[in-house]
Amino acid sequence: MSHELWVLLVGGLAVFVGAVVQGAVGFGLGLVAAPVLTLLDPGVMPGAIQVVNMTLPVFTLAVEWRRVDWRGVGFGMLGRLPGSIIGGFIVVYISVYTLGVFVGVMVLVAVGLTARALSVPRNGVTVTAAGFVSGITGTATGIGGPPIALVYQSAKGAQIRATLAMFFFLSAAQSLVILAVVDRLPARALTTGATLIVPMILGFLVSGPLRRYLDGGRVRAAILVVAAISALVLIIQSLAA
Repeated sequence: MSHELWVLLVGGLAVFVGAVVQGAVGFGLGLVAAPVLTLLDPGVMPGAIQVVNMTLPVFTLAVEWRRVDWRGVGFGMLGRLPGSIIGGFIVVYISVYTLGVFVGVMVLVAVGLTARALSVPRNGVTVTAAGFVSGITGTATGIGGPPIALVYQSAKGAQIRATLAMFFFLSAAQSLVILAVVDRLPARALTTGATLIVPMILGFLVSGPLRRYLDGGRVRAAILVVAAISALVLIIQSLAA
């Protein structure tokens, strides 16, 4: 089996699972898929996952766009722009293996914050700060969901999904532009990302019927365990390279 096919099959499975999670709770695609894709082919990251990150929210917004918290999106994007610029410099000035460690550490931090479900007040300052952190990690690694999701965890389900979808759509577009400007968006990343849209769509379609039947606690715990294991493997592989 060729390396490219292996990336598409295994990476596609990770994207499928991540899309199921994100379609149900509003975030999780990057958390699940980014460490796997970085393990398989670091040369296409973070561009490939950003292509998928920009596409998936469109499906959520098509159904729930009326529930977007536009004020929150505005504050989030205000913080994300400078964070994205910093993330772009990180991609330029650190090696592929160091980036692998960075991705792995960010996943472990995100898993820890998600598992603890810390109570964070939602206001202009906290949303802007979350956007700033999301800009750094999202542009550099493709994992920008947890900071902003942490701030919105107390909102109603539809508002969480719609607001995060709009934020992720704008954020991914912003990150792709910055990656292109700093010459870290090869054509192979775009084609890989475009191919991974297929399993992403399938995952989103599956998430709808499953949303009301899934046991959120056990599924959430399983996803966090898988994400943490992927991150640890990525860190070990990067340090050993």
